[in-house]
Amino acid sequence: MEHVENIQSVVGKKRSKSDSNKNNQKWAVLSISSIPLVMTLGNSMLIPVLPAMERQLGISPFESSMIITVYSIVAIILIPVAGFLSDHIGRKNVIIPSLIITGIGGLISAWAGWKMENPYWIILIGRALQGVGAAGAFPIVLPLVGDMFKSDDDVSSSLGLIETSNTLGKVLSPILGAFLAGFVWFIPFFSIPIFCLLSILLMIFLVKSPKKKQEPIPFKKFIASIKDTFKNNWKWLFAIFLIGIILMFVLFAVLFFMSDILEKVYNIKDVKKGLLLAIPLGGLCIASYITGKLIKENKILMKWITFGGIVLLAGSIAFLGMSKAMWFMLSLFLISGIGIGVGLPCLDAFITSGIAKQERGTISSIYSSMRFIGVAAGPPIMAILMKNAENSLFYLLSGLSIIALIATFFAIKPDNE
Repeated sequence: MEHVENIQSVVGKKRSKSDSNKNNQKWAVLSISSIPLVMTLGNSMLIPVLPAMERQLGISPFESSMIITVYSIVAIILIPVAGFLSDHIGRKNVIIPSLIITGIGGLISAWAGWKMENPYWIILIGRALQGVGAAGAFPIVLPLVGDMFKSDDDVSSSLGLIETSNTLGKVLSPILGAFLAGFVWFIPFFSIPIFCLLSILLMIFLVKSPKKKQEPIPFKKFIASIKDTFKNNWKWLFAIFLIGIILMFVLFAVLFFMSDILEKVYNIKDVKKGLLLAIPLGGLCIASYITGKLIKENKILMKWITFGGIVLLAGSIAFLGMSKAMWFMLSLFLISGIGIGVGLPCLDAFITSGIAKQERGTISSIYSSMRFIGVAAGPPIMAILMKNAENSLFYLLSGLSIIALIATFFAIKPDNE
């Protein structure tokens, strides 16, 4: 009898420990989710403020778009470096200093807007510094989540939450950015270090890095293994990189367009404009969350969900140019947002579940760089198209989406991987 009680006691302790570990992992994933939320707020929050910046700083739409673009260009260059470092010195050891650098960049831009008579170039320097921080923050989240779980189902579900947090940031960004800028146009810059501090505290206290099971491989051997990875998986990897670029390019191009049209054509400003922009972004957010829960480790399902999402995107964007009626445009942008939203968690899951752990940080960081190319290029190219090719710009965006559709259909073949 005593023996049975001892067994029950041991089993009970194991269950209690298992439940405790699961709760800790849930809190860890929620804490990690704050990073894409903060990074997205730090960038997308400025989009509805750009027309106000043009007036206050006396700059052109193209120059205002560079406030978004310079952040992304710096991140594109440094993300692969951050990914390599995270594979060798640990994910948290890269993420926390990166959040600190992002906060400092926000303070520099805020101070310039507050104290300087001609602050444009100093704002760009602050934004570039934010880009340095962004390179080592959100991109490292993907491999960190991949390291934390053994089950592909758990990884896919957690990545769905991460992508949802990213898109939630896009939903909140126009509302929060417009609200804060309603007081003074440079206040959104001051919010960035506050958000970064909160995320740093969550990372320090609630996220434990997975124990290293082996020492990192030497640099030369690491480079050779990366080359082998691309050699063996180049077709689907490059397809996912291309799709990531196109989805983010279209999203940020249309966001820039809608922000400009709402203010200059319909005279809708501040929080009201933010709320209207949040409608399509809310659809994107909900679509990401549901998709992350649905896909599990089913790569064939991931492919066809991505394909269907891009069909929605290409179709809705093609019709966007047919009318400038506000609710017509917002409705079609909502459909395109849903199309993008269902595709992003699938792309994340393909990368994290298809690449070996020791290379996952570098490969997922390259993928994040590709997405940042789309973010960087969207606003300035849209500003040029609005000036020179307004009648055909949505057909061009739809054509780009069709290229992503072709890449999904022909290059991603999960049954052969």
